[in-house]
Amino acid sequence: MASVALGFAPGPDNIFVLTQSAMNGRAAGLIVTLGLCSGLIVHTAAVALGVAAIFATSETAFTVLKMIGAGYLLYLAYKAFRAGVTSIPAHGLPKVPALKLYLRGVIMNITNAKVAIFFLAFLPQFADPARGSVTLQIFVFGLVFMMATIIVFGGIALFAGALGERLAGSVRAQKILNWVAGAVFVGLAARLLIAER
Repeated sequence: MASVALGFAPGPDNIFVLTQSAMNGRAAGLIVTLGLCSGLIVHTAAVALGVAAIFATSETAFTVLKMIGAGYLLYLAYKAFRAGVTSIPAHGLPKVPALKLYLRGVIMNITNAKVAIFFLAFLPQFADPARGSVTLQIFVFGLVFMMATIIVFGGIALFAGALGERLAGSVRAQKILNWVAGAVFVGLAARLLIAER
């Protein structure tokens, strides 16, 4: 329940799914969701193995990771601002290659240092050493979080993709959507840059 509630809380990842789905279609949003969840595997492993503690205690490591993440978001903003008006294909396949969308999700999630710190604070709360290996429990909790994320973000992708397909016939709406997406990416980059541990 906590994972589902957190999936609905407005944040960089679900806003990213929303904008990618609206711009590129439902399939694109679902592929980005899979990429984001793949990034969660890295964060789960980092918590289970103790690596996330480095980002929680090292200002330098935290700053470097957030600068990389902000740079990537600014790159996506640039691409959105420069995007032309194209139609979302009726057959539901994204206009951006699937691998590129997937990697966008992975990079977006991995370079968000706040996710690593969040997982470090969130997942261990549910571990109980009396129930066996804490490392194994952390991996199971990470898997549960990923499944909840797929369900919630998948729903967001389907909704935003359907909305984007309705707007696809309007050149003006597409231009506005591209500018809104670019502004969202700039906002997310700014938010990441001012984020503190």
